[in-house]
Amino acid sequence: MSILKMDRANLLKAGLLSAALGFSSSSAFAADDVTLQLKWVTQGQFAGYYVAQDKGFYEEADLNVTIKPGGPDIAPPQVIVGGGADVIVDWMPSALASREKGVPIVNIAQPFKRSGMMLTCLKESGITSPDDFKGRTLGVWFFGNEYPFLSWMSSLGISTEGGDDGITVLKQGFNVDPLLQKQADCISTMTYNEYWQVIDAGITEDQLVVFKYEEQGVSTMEDGLYVMEKNLEDPAFVEKMARFVAASMKGWDYARENPDEAADIVLENDASGAQTEKHQQRMVREISKLTEGSDGTLDVADYERTVEILLSGGSDPVISAKPEGAWTSVVTDKISTM
Repeated sequence: MSILKMDRANLLKAGLLSAALGFSSSSAFAADDVTLQLKWVTQGQFAGYYVAQDKGFYEEADLNVTIKPGGPDIAPPQVIVGGGADVIVDWMPSALASREKGVPIVNIAQPFKRSGMMLTCLKESGITSPDDFKGRTLGVWFFGNEYPFLSWMSSLGISTEGGDDGITVLKQGFNVDPLLQKQADCISTMTYNEYWQVIDAGITEDQLVVFKYEEQGVSTMEDGLYVMEKNLEDPAFVEKMARFVAASMKGWDYARENPDEAADIVLENDASGAQTEKHQQRMVREISKLTEGSDGTLDVADYERTVEILLSGGSDPVISAKPEGAWTSVVTDKISTM
């Protein structure tokens, strides 16, 4: 039977519809699947990805993207090495530490241009500068989030083993209770999240002293996109990731221009129902300050600064040697040719 005599259903079954209508093969077959593992729970921190999904940017790129939320018991490097994701969101200190331990993940894009990490202290503690940290209790997240803090303390020459000349590290949960309950003089916060939880708890901004890592010269790269190194040997995978990164950055651009709509999209995807509209709108606006100016391409100077900070850990650095092959521009370079 000729193609002209076949009905549409048979054309589809035969895989010939694209040829008959002059479409590309990518339009005729199922979209490419991509599984993205987030670093944390569904929130404005990841608005660009949810917006890209909701506004059809991934679909336009012939992608079927599954976004997997993270949580306190989920380590993205472990997920990807176990085959549970094609691409993950992770902070560079965590990714580089994982790579040195044998997990061959590679940064393919860097949506976040700036760091949102800071240390927030009660003014009544008397802390006015890093010189006042000695003898104090400071709250720190772990699960890979402790690396920037430990490198900072090392650069200051402050022991994290306690005592009058060191600091006592309080392993901080993902809340602000240690500061509210005065169990710690300072706690780790993000500009877009925990800091505002402190404010919402009734403590005013003039009752706080904050130390932004960016302003202390110890900021490291956050929220980059990482894949398994071996997958980059496959041109088809590289091309798929290029479409994914381009669509994701389109989502980030849209989120910056439409923060309230982006916050609503995040809330629609939050199965826990734990987030509030006010907090998510504020978070998206603060996140936009960190992604502004990024087209997804990793700035080599930012990478090198992060590496140097992580190496400056004295006798116990986060990484012991400069990484080789820890990032690549092959994906973002591909975008420019698409």
